[in-house]
Amino acid sequence: MQQVDDDSGEYDGPSRSELRREALAVRELAERLVEQPPARLQQLPLAEDLLAIALSAQRITAQIAHKRQVGFLAKKLRREDDDTLIALRAALEHDKADSRREAAALHRVEALREQLIAGGDAELGDLVAAHPRADRQRLRQLVRNAREEKLRNKPPHSYRELFRELRDLVGAAPAVDEEP
Repeated sequence: MQQVDDDSGEYDGPSRSELRREALAVRELAERLVEQPPARLQQLPLAEDLLAIALSAQRITAQIAHKRQVGFLAKKLRREDDDTLIALRAALEHDKADSRREAAALHRVEALREQLIAGGDAELGDLVAAHPRADRQRLRQLVRNAREEKLRNKPPHSYRELFRELRDLVGAAPAVDEEP
């Protein structure tokens, strides 16, 4: 219950709604922690007892028991200071942002591969101009083979090899550009 200041008549401290929102946010954090792979949990700034609770919650398969263990983890997390909770949330968000960037980079490589297969030598020339380390002959051969595989409904060996070549080329490009 919220306390009232005797002198001013104003409320002291957080309301029940605020406390509930904070508790639900910590519960969501506990659920996100339990969803992480064990190797990722080891990297997070978790105390040993919290890590043990999270790992045991992952091993529990019964729904109610799992929910109870996640609730227990949330209870223990609520006892931690705010700085610890902020650090945990930041580490989880950082991981999510990294995976989004990686996925976006892979999508760009896939789009580049599709442009090369659909287009002609003009797209290949633009790519080689943008990335001087590119092996024009190898890329041209992979593009040609990928087109043939697609037309003849063959397994996509060259298609995948082209993706790997482009990923390595585009992924290595910033390091090359930084060197004077």
